[in-house]
Amino acid sequence: MALLEALGRELPAAAALRRELHALPRVSGQEEPTLKRVLDALPEGAVEQVAGTGAVLRIGGAGPAVGMRGELDALPIAEQTGVPWASVNGAMHACGHDVHLAAVVALARAIAATGARDAHASDAHAREAHAADVRARGVGAPAPLLVVLQPREETFPSGALDVVASGVLGRHRVQAMIGAHVQPVLAGGTIACAPGPVNASSDEFRVTVRGAEGHAAYPHLTRDPVLAMAQVIVAAQQLVSRVADPMVPTVVTFGTVNAGSTPNAVPGEAVARGTLRTMSRKWRERLHERFAQVVEDTARAYGCVAEVEILPGEPILVNDRALAVRAGERLREQGWTVDDELRSCGADDFARYGEVAPSLMMFVGVDTAAGLHSPGFLPDDDAVGAVAEALLAGYLAASPPGTGGPSSELGEVVSSHRRSGRVAGPFEG
Repeated sequence: MALLEALGRELPAAAALRRELHALPRVSGQEEPTLKRVLDALPEGAVEQVAGTGAVLRIGGAGPAVGMRGELDALPIAEQTGVPWASVNGAMHACGHDVHLAAVVALARAIAATGARDAHASDAHAREAHAADVRARGVGAPAPLLVVLQPREETFPSGALDVVASGVLGRHRVQAMIGAHVQPVLAGGTIACAPGPVNASSDEFRVTVRGAEGHAAYPHLTRDPVLAMAQVIVAAQQLVSRVADPMVPTVVTFGTVNAGSTPNAVPGEAVARGTLRTMSRKWRERLHERFAQVVEDTARAYGCVAEVEILPGEPILVNDRALAVRAGERLREQGWTVDDELRSCGADDFARYGEVAPSLMMFVGVDTAAGLHSPGFLPDDDAVGAVAEALLAGYLAASPPGTGGPSSELGEVVSSHRRSGRVAGPFEG
């Protein structure tokens, strides 16, 4: 297959680019240098700035495009890998965005080299001759590619939210969005490509419990918000074990708890923050209501008053079924082990794209001792090729018929998205 061969030729340069990006990471909102370097590495195309520090680049001619995301930002983590190309600026690509960007560049260059370079030819005979040529080389006429270089994936409000709000996907008639993410819970050589919900919605909460402060030796003269908060934390966990449908993944996690400033005084206030996650849209709304009710009633039982603030975050990430099936078939043909069951209560703002177009997020196994968001996380350079091949399978799954592209089923899904803006998955009742 000519496109796969062309991709292979791009991988050495992409691995070098990955190391360069890894050594000079930029945190959310400060991605301009990363954006410039990636644009310099991409083939020529029409560039449009979006979401502040992001951009899109179109490769190919007119017609519906396939969108492909690369995340620009790094995390505020001090790297501890010890490699010569480690970051020393206090930020780190600890979630694999350097790998994803390099893979997107490699595939974009391969697509441009094998077909899209002449897709805009004005002469009809030239276009037909070119189409015949690429068919003879086994690639078919490629769909135009819209590279989405997205900022602020690691913060909220997210870059994907701003990209969608900008209307750029509609202007380029994006018929599908494709993404891939490294995932150390999967063994190297395995790519997860499951249909339906694959990541949970993610909402943050802040709980403030107010009581009456006083001397620690006279607790009967106080209303202790620390004790009340402790009971709130325990009671909230019962939402998972006794209120949520056991067939619907649900997470209630308290990540921070703060109260008081001295050991011999009962403080007047305790504050906790955390996350609520689920795979069901209907239960997500109900979970917010029940969480607030449990917190307020529990605090009241201990003579305190609770205030609950919930910041809605990312929606459920739902993989389009037709895209997932076709991409899985392609991956198997390319020699990969395909996992069609992996789902997690992690979250990704890629879910925003699925609200306006059929989308597919794949997870690419990497063999690393450290996990995501760890100062020691460091996939090897082979991960660039693995992510690029996953993206290639997704691109072909979403490309026109005759290129290994979508069946009429996907076309119907595109129309459905345009009418309703949503495709439901098995956990979303």
